[in-house]
Amino acid sequence: MGGMVSYASDGGTSEGYLAEPEAGAGPAVIVIQEWWGLVSHITALADRFAQAGFVALAPDLYHGAQTTEPDQARRLLMGLAMDRAARDMAGAADYLAAHPRSTGEKVGAVGFCMGGSLALWSATLSQRIAVSVGFYPSIPWERMSPSWDNYAGRTAVLHCSEQDGTSAAPGIQAARTAIEASGGKCVLYDYPGTRHAFFNDDRPEVYDADAALSAWARTLDALRTHLG
Repeated sequence: MGGMVSYASDGGTSEGYLAEPEAGAGPAVIVIQEWWGLVSHITALADRFAQAGFVALAPDLYHGAQTTEPDQARRLLMGLAMDRAARDMAGAADYLAAHPRSTGEKVGAVGFCMGGSLALWSATLSQRIAVSVGFYPSIPWERMSPSWDNYAGRTAVLHCSEQDGTSAAPGIQAARTAIEASGGKCVLYDYPGTRHAFFNDDRPEVYDADAALSAWARTLDALRTHLG
């Protein structure tokens, strides 16, 4: 089990949920929320990463706000200040790189839905983020204006649902093309028959246990490969 911590964010402070391995040190990963906010599903995922040997920090990008209602979640997403989110994610990377139980200065980022797009974007914002993993990313890239050129030498992994159009969806292909053109690597995985948010076991109407298990194994493999 983890707990809330404060960390520096571009001259200010932000908060997030930190989970650490039971013993020893491990690679570090930022866990980025869905549009619901820093809810129990995300903190449980941070704990799950810690159980797998990672130091995991889930930034509270809504700064205390959360919801279970789709309409309110949409309003929170639309009201998200992207410049503040960028600072919070870059600050989280700095915090983890300096954490005494982190095994190196390279950091990973994993995000879901809204957070899937933000995780991919985060690697363009911080030199510390060496690998990003996006589960069914959903925010149009225009809201972030990512500098894809910063992906040189880095890796992005995208888990794509069938409901969202698979890896053939225009937004996914635009990201892949830009990342590869920069000298980065983009790995795409499709999960036939899945719906958006298939990894979220708090939502039985969309959760797919087999796809989630496969995506989790691939995520851990990517993080361990690129973070050591």
